[in-house]
Amino acid sequence: MEPEEFDSDVLRQFVLAFKKGKLKPIVKSQPVPKSNKGPVKVVVGKTFDTIVMDPKNDVLIEFYAPWCGHCKKLEPVYTELGKKYKNEKNLIIAKMDATANDVTNDHYKVEGFPTIYFAPRDKKNNPIKFEGGDRDLEHLSKFIEEHATKLSRAKEEL
Repeated sequence: MEPEEFDSDVLRQFVLAFKKGKLKPIVKSQPVPKSNKGPVKVVVGKTFDTIVMDPKNDVLIEFYAPWCGHCKKLEPVYTELGKKYKNEKNLIIAKMDATANDVTNDHYKVEGFPTIYFAPRDKKNNPIKFEGGDRDLEHLSKFIEEHATKLSRAKEEL
């Protein structure tokens, strides 16, 4: 509830609207990027559902914090990964500042930075967390190749 003026009438209207199921949750979100044409798509709170949860595409998403040293170290590798897969029609490499945006799906738990998930197009509510491997181009590529539902080019030998 974000009233400009707070009094008993405003509160009453809010409670009635809540009971009727007419309220939409407030989602913390940075502005939607005007251009999102880079090799790594920028996801914000307001675009999480349309990009990450899109059933037409596999999505690799990194949740990061701008102040995180591990995230800063990963940035050039992640950009390189985006360039490597930029011609894949059904695969999106994406990132989201998890300190400035709400993650609107409970299946994507962010408990540390960076947190990376692969969201298969046919199992959006069962994402696969990247764990245990080095965060380098080779291991991230292997992770994508393992879990991708539809890649247009032949899988590389790693």
